[in-house]
Amino acid sequence: MARDEVKLLGIWQSPFTLRVKLALSLKGVEYEYVEEDILNKSLMLLQHNPVYKKVPVLLHNGKPIVESLIIMEYIDEIWKDHPLLPEDPFEKARYRFWAKFVDDKVNQKYKIRSQPLL
Repeated sequence: MARDEVKLLGIWQSPFTLRVKLALSLKGVEYEYVEEDILNKSLMLLQHNPVYKKVPVLLHNGKPIVESLIIMEYIDEIWKDHPLLPEDPFEKARYRFWAKFVDDKVNQKYKIRSQPLL
């Protein structure tokens, strides 16, 4: 079987990039990390996430997966060892609730900080 090619496009200060890095580490997946300059986005980022043009982007054998929670689900489905979520559907739903809650709070904070000063 051929070795998987895995790249992660991200920025070091992004909690969403960190979430994906942690998942890949927990799964023991080797990957290449590509630091993006968010003020000067690379052609690779723009090609692989043309809709949102933001990080993180996971490239698995050349196929892009975007949005950190979607990337997390993908990682868990592809690399079965060390599941990220519990088997029990109720517990899994609880984990997903808290992940979404954190996302909403972080997004709120980023929106407040990114507001232009008057």
